[in-house]
Amino acid sequence: MCGIIGIVGKQEVADRLVEGLRRMEYRGYDSAGVCTVLDGQLIRRRAEGKLNNLVKELAGNPGPGLVGIAHTRWATHGAPTTNNAHPHATGEIALVHNGIIENFKQLRDALIARGRTFESETDTEVVAHLVSEEVEAGKSPVDAVKAVLPQLRGAFALAIAFRQHPDMLIGARLGSPLVVGYGEGETYLGSDALALAPLTQKIAYLDEGDWVIVTRGNAEIFDKDNKPVTREVTTSGVTAAAVEKGPYRHFMQKEIFEQPTVVAQTLQSYIRPVEQQVALPQMDFDLSTIKRITIVACGTSYYAGMVAKYWFEQFARVPVDLDFASEFRYRDPVLEAGGLALFISQSGETADTLAALRHSKAQGQKIAVVVNVPTSSMAREADLLLPTHAGPEIGVASTKAFTCQLAVLAALAAHLAVVKGRMTRDEEQEVVHHLTEVPAALNAALAHDAEIAELAPLIAPARDVLYLGRGPDYPLALEGALKLKEISYIHAEGYASGEMKHGPIALIDEAVPVIVLAPSGPLFEKTVSNMQEVRARGGKIILVSDAEGLAEAGEGCLATIEMPKVHPLIAPLVYAVPVQLIAYHVAVAKGTDVDQPRNLAKSVTVE
Repeated sequence: MCGIIGIVGKQEVADRLVEGLRRMEYRGYDSAGVCTVLDGQLIRRRAEGKLNNLVKELAGNPGPGLVGIAHTRWATHGAPTTNNAHPHATGEIALVHNGIIENFKQLRDALIARGRTFESETDTEVVAHLVSEEVEAGKSPVDAVKAVLPQLRGAFALAIAFRQHPDMLIGARLGSPLVVGYGEGETYLGSDALALAPLTQKIAYLDEGDWVIVTRGNAEIFDKDNKPVTREVTTSGVTAAAVEKGPYRHFMQKEIFEQPTVVAQTLQSYIRPVEQQVALPQMDFDLSTIKRITIVACGTSYYAGMVAKYWFEQFARVPVDLDFASEFRYRDPVLEAGGLALFISQSGETADTLAALRHSKAQGQKIAVVVNVPTSSMAREADLLLPTHAGPEIGVASTKAFTCQLAVLAALAAHLAVVKGRMTRDEEQEVVHHLTEVPAALNAALAHDAEIAELAPLIAPARDVLYLGRGPDYPLALEGALKLKEISYIHAEGYASGEMKHGPIALIDEAVPVIVLAPSGPLFEKTVSNMQEVRARGGKIILVSDAEGLAEAGEGCLATIEMPKVHPLIAPLVYAVPVQLIAYHVAVAKGTDVDQPRNLAKSVTVE
């Protein structure tokens, strides 16, 4: 959530700052702003709503200057208004902030008692006043920031501009990511490499607690103890083309259709097709000694973890606990010695997942991370890094990151089974064979896009939709319901098929579409039995199955969607496609904002 960009440049920065914000729209936001420094002035422009509103504001009131900061805000403290939009400013400084200042109330009360006046409801403004107080008392920008940072509790990435110092910015991070970019005679700050992609490929990631003095062509980095440090400068590899829609109407649509390619790319890192073996990156611990796995994640990544629980227990016979990251630490979980804590995250920066990781590490657990950003905080703190290769995911509703997570988790489950002696060589070869079939099966599923689009108007008028599935298809039912809620704003719930008669069946009537995920196989007959219970009560069924399943149970359904017949191992990856496409086309039919749904952010960096 929120996006930060700062430039200490040799040419005008306002337009480039806005372009950087545009590249971070995928994070979700509800207001935006820019502040430049020129001739001893802080020139600030802000607007609520979409970036185009800020562009219009700048067209009428330009923001000249060679140094500036900019921000897209996702509201936490205070409504999404212009007054609450960043940058926040005093007479001396302006700053932007991603994260949350947990002790802002105490700080604000003390500042008000000292005569400071606030113009917003945000937690961020207290930081602006604290730094400004120090500057007004005669301290240098560096000493002012050094005095303020220890007072802040919570999570933050900060970029600060100073009225009397038009050739510098200061950045700092604790719990929220911040990147330094190095250009030709220019230096940059950004929330991620994507924001800086048009400006530079040379970047350095600040470590936890780092702060940095950014000047034209230079960056001095200090650690949490204010000691000078060097952080590795790497090539980001992120290109401007990564955020172009191409021929697609929405980023989400593009990312759904990229899945055969990115899943294939991901699997190439985890299987050896010639040897027909599953392979993992090097690790400094013996995976065969793992006695228990604790999976922690949020949202869509949590549902990937639910699928993995089936796989780990079925193939490796290792017991698995599964937790929402937001609940994990607060229930004081029992973490036995010899356990593996597995964290799943698209961004690698999700605040509650990162906090859970650090809690588990402190409890002596080995840490594995499935993540799409190999330079993220979670990735850097892991004992076993398991990167997905989905590429930048711009749509707020996760699609290709989910299927790539599933691909990695399937490979991990198989490898764990091998080292545990639970999977024979022949069985491993069979698993590899089925994993190599996934890209083609995804292509076959995508071939039904047009017919899914045609049935979307049948679902769009509904106020409530139910999804049913059994076994690993139950998490897919939950994921389908989440996708529909996220981008179409229709209330939807996913249930294990057998649980319908234990309460939810009371919701069924002719106005409630029921989407049933039921590939043919050992659980098919039981799912069909539950489906008949729905039909007997007037429910309108949309059956998603393969040709064999549709031939047996498709008659009398409101609609059917045919999927390729695949092995149960890879069915969750394949059946992710229709639930994504249903949500997408229903949202299009309703006219909602597909890529940036209301109230949501891509990367949630506050708890």
